[in-house]
Amino acid sequence: MRQAAAMKARMRNLRVIALLLLAACAPAGTEQPSAPAPGAARSEAGAGWRLDPQGDVNAFLDCLEAEGIALVSAHRAGPAPGLPENALETAAALLAEVPALVEIDVAASADGVLYLMHDETLDRTTTGEGPVDALAWAAIERLRLKDDDGAPTPRRPTRFDEMLAWAKDRTILKIDFKRSARYEDVIAEIRRQGAEDRVVLIAYTTAQAERLHALAPEMMISLSLDTVSALNRAVAAGVPDERLLAFTGLDAPRPRLNDALDARDVETIFGALGRPDRSIDGAIAASGDEARYAEIAAAGVDIIATDRPRQAHAALAAAGRGARDGVCGIARR
Repeated sequence: MRQAAAMKARMRNLRVIALLLLAACAPAGTEQPSAPAPGAARSEAGAGWRLDPQGDVNAFLDCLEAEGIALVSAHRAGPAPGLPENALETAAALLAEVPALVEIDVAASADGVLYLMHDETLDRTTTGEGPVDALAWAAIERLRLKDDDGAPTPRRPTRFDEMLAWAKDRTILKIDFKRSARYEDVIAEIRRQGAEDRVVLIAYTTAQAERLHALAPEMMISLSLDTVSALNRAVAAGVPDERLLAFTGLDAPRPRLNDALDARDVETIFGALGRPDRSIDGAIAASGDEARYAEIAAAGVDIIATDRPRQAHAALAAAGRGARDGVCGIARR
């Protein structure tokens, strides 16, 4: 067992070294444009930032850590005025400006079509109403999405398959499962598109992580962990360290926990997101203290989950900790 673990660690280290060497040797401006992915027609532009984990999300994150870089993860795809949450066009607009992971919520229609939706009902975020799984997709796709101010937009709901296809060679998707979406169906679509190495599956409990790992042992899992003991329980349940990211909470970064997780090669995610009157995002927006995002990264956080991805990345970049062109498979085109 120890020899196998050591071999895995050595292979991961070799992949990290390869990413670092690639970043150091790649001349600027030599990237070849890729063919448009299915779903790209819904984005307003193909240009922008691209994150390519090159087949290994873990090695990609290890490479960023070695470079002192913290990533932002855009909650619900990074909505902004006129750009509704959980929409392909919203993610495209975000990546035109900043390099980011994109978190999405996946639900299912009455006839089993997977699509992006956070709430249990359609009322808040669409021009429709009722449970998200009460209508067939033919009815749902005729709806229009509302932005965070409740204003209807021209955007229609996004199918999961088109979002996954669009994200190829652009970003890593963090996937939050809603009650109507079966794990098996989401995982089947990921495999159908060969996207196993560019997704992170979100679990809130050890039991969920155990089930996800049993269904998709090749995929990364983000698990809510507030202690090393919680990590040990997940490992004892059969989920190996190298398949885990640790979501460490919303209240405040915990440097000692982050260091302990780092010693196990488990990257950490911290949530600045949430209601404006309760979240760190809200406190920063109210105070104007944007440098606080860099302080979060300095506490050992590898990924900041945020409702303000543009501002968070700008603050990280100003402190020399932001993702940059030509490093670890990150490119701006």
